[in-house]
Amino acid sequence: MERDYLILTNNPLVVRCLEKWYDIAYEDVGYRDVLVKARDLVYLGHTLYTHPLSGSVKPNETPYKSVVVSKVPHTFSPEQAEIMSNAVMAFDKFTPRNRVLTDKLREDFQLIDYTLLCGGIDFDAVAGLSMLQQP
Repeated sequence: MERDYLILTNNPLVVRCLEKWYDIAYEDVGYRDVLVKARDLVYLGHTLYTHPLSGSVKPNETPYKSVVVSKVPHTFSPEQAEIMSNAVMAFDKFTPRNRVLTDKLREDFQLIDYTLLCGGIDFDAVAGLSMLQQP
C-alpha cells in the first residue's frame, strides 16, 4: 500500500533504516531548519502526520529531528499551521547549548529520534535497525 508519507529529517540513521520503505527528504541541517521546512510545507497544504515536538527531549538537547508530512499538498489546515508555527517559536525559546557531542552521544540522539519517529508512523523500529546489519 502506497503511503502518503514524506519524512523530513536531518538524522542519517533514519535514512539508513527507513529509505527502503519511505520517501525521505534528508538534509544535513540543524533541528530548527527541519522544523522550518515542515512548517513551510504545512503552510502550502501538506498534512502534518507527526507532532514536531514529540518526545520529552528538549530541542536544545538534541541536534536531530524528524517530522512526517504528506508527499503532496492536500488542504491547508490552520490548526496544523499553528502547531508548526508554535514548534518553531518553542525551539527559539530554548538557549542553544554550546557543547561538543561525542560520536556515541550523536548515535544515542539519532536512535532516540529514530525510535520516536517509528512510534509516530507505527513502524517496527527493530526491522529498520536490522537494515544496518546487511552488507
